[in-house]
Amino acid sequence: MSASSSPPPSAARVVIIGGGPAGLMAAETVVRLAGAGVRVDLFDAMPSVGRKLLLAGRGGLNITHSEAFDAFVGRYGERRAQIEPLLRAFGPQALREWVEALGVTTFVGTSGRVFPAEMKAAPLLRAWLQRLRDAGVRIHARHRWEGWNADGSLRFATPAGPVAVHADATVLALGGGSWARLGSDGAWVAPLAARGIDIAPLRAANCGFVVASPRAARGWSEHFRSRFAGQPLKSVAMRLAGDSAPPRPGEAMIDADGIEGSLIYALSALIRARLEADGAATLELDLAPGRPLERLRGEVAHPRGARSLASHLQSRAGIGGVKMALLRECLAADELADPARLAAAIKALPLRLIAPQPLDEAISSAGGVRFEEVDEWLMVRRQPGLFCAGEMLDWDAPTGGYLLTACFASGRQAGAGVAAWLRHGAAPQPPG
Repeated sequence: MSASSSPPPSAARVVIIGGGPAGLMAAETVVRLAGAGVRVDLFDAMPSVGRKLLLAGRGGLNITHSEAFDAFVGRYGERRAQIEPLLRAFGPQALREWVEALGVTTFVGTSGRVFPAEMKAAPLLRAWLQRLRDAGVRIHARHRWEGWNADGSLRFATPAGPVAVHADATVLALGGGSWARLGSDGAWVAPLAARGIDIAPLRAANCGFVVASPRAARGWSEHFRSRFAGQPLKSVAMRLAGDSAPPRPGEAMIDADGIEGSLIYALSALIRARLEADGAATLELDLAPGRPLERLRGEVAHPRGARSLASHLQSRAGIGGVKMALLRECLAADELADPARLAAAIKALPLRLIAPQPLDEAISSAGGVRFEEVDEWLMVRRQPGLFCAGEMLDWDAPTGGYLLTACFASGRQAGAGVAAWLRHGAAPQPPG
């Protein structure tokens, strides 16, 4: 069946719940494809929509990434098979063109990441909301969805009291379980589970991890924490112990009881899987990625005379500051005194990780509605007319534009599914 074979019912009402990128994109897609006469209402629990998007934009909104498509979809790990069709329909280049069509110029940074020229989310969000309102989308703030009433209507809590809303089709785009203060609190799990929808437990993703150093059962020693928490760890490389892949270069940050930052986020799915399987994970930290081990052995073994070890390593190997402090935190005195063992530790310092940081402190969450519960258009199989999009689905990806791109793409897919559902009472099979 063609998505344009017959007009939708003129009195149809579509409800989108959640005002993040997935929900807003679903609303835009419905009004674009469903045609005139279909009412689209978007509800959000917060006083305004797009709050997490605005927060992401404070450090420069990373919209997507410019790398080759095959490498891009590889970032979605075990859920690549489910995410790839969404990205083929609306991928990184299409997203960038969509942003430009809103009047927001973009550029590719040195890392390959794509940003708005102004490095802010607010101009994009303002232009987008204006376009949605001009298209007839009605936005209702301070409406917290609580599930369904006995008659099948959607139940909302509002400052003025409970509100019941009937819908011909509904898109849930309620986010994951991180950053509850911005609306992503995972409260949707209970009403969906009560309807028999299978949900993978929500877990922290793109998060920091708690360490167990040789000097503390949990976290860092007080000496190290008091001096180095909040310090960046630059020009390093990391991999999980036992991983055959080469160490990944980049940066991280020492926090109060562990380690976080872009390198850790890129490895967070692998670290989480190892923690779940073994109860702990060992990270190998290369503090001198530009120096081969053989060269480093010679530099460390070079006679240092009356100089301290710290001065010696700073001058011979460029190891100082937080890197030197990490060596002292993680190595015993005899290891520091043995040049061969010290050089080996500089190239692969073992850092034992014992737990993720709390879910609400994570950038994003893994888990959610399992893809087995939805069809190709993200409609819940056991509840026709109900669609899910965005981070509340069971997938995760590293930061770097991958999260946002998949949220936009899934919202677009759900919106297209809604338009087809209104026309046919069932979504057609996607082409190919």
